[in-house]
Amino acid sequence: MTAKVFIDGEVGTTGLQIRQRLEGRDDITLIHLDEANRKDIAARQSALQEADISILCLPDAASIEAVKLAQGQTRFIDASTAHRVNPDWVFGFPEMTAKQRQAIETAQFVSNPGCYSTGAIALLRPLQEAGLLPADFRAYINAVSGYTGGGKALIAEFENGTGGEHFIYGLSQMHKHLPEISKYSMLNEQPIFVPSVGKFAQGMAVQIPLHLAALQNVKDLETVHGVLTDHYKGQKFIKICPMGAVADRLDPQIHNGSNVLEISLAGDPDTGRLVLTSILDNLGKGASGAAVQNLNLMLGIDETAGL
Repeated sequence: MTAKVFIDGEVGTTGLQIRQRLEGRDDITLIHLDEANRKDIAARQSALQEADISILCLPDAASIEAVKLAQGQTRFIDASTAHRVNPDWVFGFPEMTAKQRQAIETAQFVSNPGCYSTGAIALLRPLQEAGLLPADFRAYINAVSGYTGGGKALIAEFENGTGGEHFIYGLSQMHKHLPEISKYSMLNEQPIFVPSVGKFAQGMAVQIPLHLAALQNVKDLETVHGVLTDHYKGQKFIKICPMGAVADRLDPQIHNGSNVLEISLAGDPDTGRLVLTSILDNLGKGASGAAVQNLNLMLGIDETAGL
């Protein structure tokens, strides 16, 4: 028996990539609305209620509306920001904690993490759980993403040549990913987050600089590396770069087209300064790949299917 899946908002960047990953699978039947009906309320409601799982690739307000339209007749994966800190929704980052995968498997409501937050939480949550971060720890997060993360308008800017080479944004510290970064990294103080966009389509690097002196129960860089290695032991999509093997230049595009997130640690052991970096495809593990991984878990099949 195949599962019925409806992608509400399949014409957007994330929706298109999810559809591409699911097309051709014999364990899934995609419910499709033609152009004339994809914004029709009655047609969407019918599709939502018919589906076993609906994946929302919509603006926040439209995602909230879709959940109401379904009237409890489907399970959800929401790729928007609307439900990411809602306690009634399970945060869809399977590798985040030991129990997260099981919570996703049985959930009716799963909120897909944001791309930046995936990269940041992947670095901070293991340190928090291991007791390395003091209660008053204040994180500083830098990141660069490909322009596809900004949606159709930003894609058009870069593809028509008006987007420039690189820009920094979010300086008001009101970026939409900050609430989920704070919540799921278990930070008492909101981090300072400085995202930027480069002139490349896909790919992302998230960096967190640290002083060992600001951490607890840490003697050297290897301690931090060991905590990360232990936390992600056995995970299929999280890779930890060996100590001493970090390249002089890190390319944010190296995992494009995959669901892989790679973590590296480098720094100066003599002064206790280090930089943690996560690299992922902002449209892969940062969006469509994560959605498919969560879908697989909710269907009770191999989480690597289609990835």
